[in-house]
Amino acid sequence: MSETTVVTVGADMFAEAVEGQAVGVERVDWRPPMPGTEADLAKVATDARRPEANRLAVEAMLGVTAHLVDVAPASEVLGLEKGQFLHAGPPITWDRASGPLRGALMGGAALEGLVDDPEDAVALFESGSSVSLEPCHHRSAVGPMAGVVTPSMWMWVLEDRATGRRTYCSLNEGLGKVLRYGAYNDEVLTRLRWMGDVLGPLLQAAVRGTEEATDVTGILTQMLQMGDEAHNRNRAGTLMLLRDLSPAMVGSIDRGGFAAKDVAAALRFVGGNDHFFLNLAMPACKLALDAGRDVPGSTMVVAMARNGTDFGIQVSGTGDEWFTGPAQVAEGLFLGDYGPDDANPDIGDSAITETAGIGGFAMATAPAIVRLVGGTVPDALATTRRMHEITLAENPRWSVPVLEFQGTPTGIDVSKVVRTGILPQINTGMAGAVAGVGQVGAGLVTPPAEIFPKALAALAARVPA
Repeated sequence: MSETTVVTVGADMFAEAVEGQAVGVERVDWRPPMPGTEADLAKVATDARRPEANRLAVEAMLGVTAHLVDVAPASEVLGLEKGQFLHAGPPITWDRASGPLRGALMGGAALEGLVDDPEDAVALFESGSSVSLEPCHHRSAVGPMAGVVTPSMWMWVLEDRATGRRTYCSLNEGLGKVLRYGAYNDEVLTRLRWMGDVLGPLLQAAVRGTEEATDVTGILTQMLQMGDEAHNRNRAGTLMLLRDLSPAMVGSIDRGGFAAKDVAAALRFVGGNDHFFLNLAMPACKLALDAGRDVPGSTMVVAMARNGTDFGIQVSGTGDEWFTGPAQVAEGLFLGDYGPDDANPDIGDSAITETAGIGGFAMATAPAIVRLVGGTVPDALATTRRMHEITLAENPRWSVPVLEFQGTPTGIDVSKVVRTGILPQINTGMAGAVAGVGQVGAGLVTPPAEIFPKALAALAARVPA
């Protein structure tokens, strides 16, 4: 006589009651879909294009290799003109802008000489007559936290040599009181001017003077084996970048006429800023995800971004349309005396890393990250495993040693998120809610649940009759 096994779904109390009677139990982790989505789920499931569309989108994404090919001012590579500002996240206007975004815009206006005092920029943005705001994503760029980019800021330039497609990101300022966290005091502006006058030109000379262009995708592959997850931990990546660029930086003393003291200052700045590589990881992820855009029928998310007020996603099968909801406040660890009441809701384009399958999706590669964002090492492992339930593929380049070198979960599927109710996990820094404060902590956050049913409804409306 065969042994009886009971399959249980839902509340664990039933499984425990059966086990208490010495009967074998097989638990099935099933959840009902998000409320009100049944019809759209059924409609998208019947789309004959979907399997092939998702295969093509994933294949295109995984086929990209990002190389560092230049460093140049945003005015040159993005065509930004005086008074034009880029920001993180979906589109927003000054009247709805959060404290850190306002602070970064105010500092950016002073940096560009539009005002003498950042405080005077409030009237400038309220009038809107000589300034404009636009998402970084709309110019093939990404910006961490507030993500503000002005014409004089220097940008990393990454290229997929197979297609010639390029993406861009500003240089990383470090942590604490920095522009991207909404700080704009004299120390912040002095550092930004040094980055524009010294660091940017020196990095340009180094990148142009390096025989082999730095393979950023390759560095990402290595750093995931070395304890980084490429969002809030970039220590190994930063050191590998320094390894690649420092010979040419030193060589620029003779070749490019740079002063030895400036080269030394630049090397100290990069070496002392563990987050420096983040601003290369982000455009590398965007370069890959942009290759998977605009595939009719694909349910793959190609961007997740936050402006401090709204959290938005874009999906391959729905073009450039944003699906937005209110940004959430992260849960985590705070600096000094700061607490949850001091934190602004989630902000930044850096969730592009999670969209590509690293960052919070690869927390199992970086168990030490829990010391920054909170949680436990088992939590980090469980998070990576859970993200496989809402993704289309694994990335064979980016593997997790502790999980038997399984590829990171890659290609968020809108329909899987809606069907399971599992939301993408993001680890992030936290900016102060008040303009000028800067960083107040770091933690974990998820998107607002309602944006995924919105995207699903738009996909369902596009299913051919």
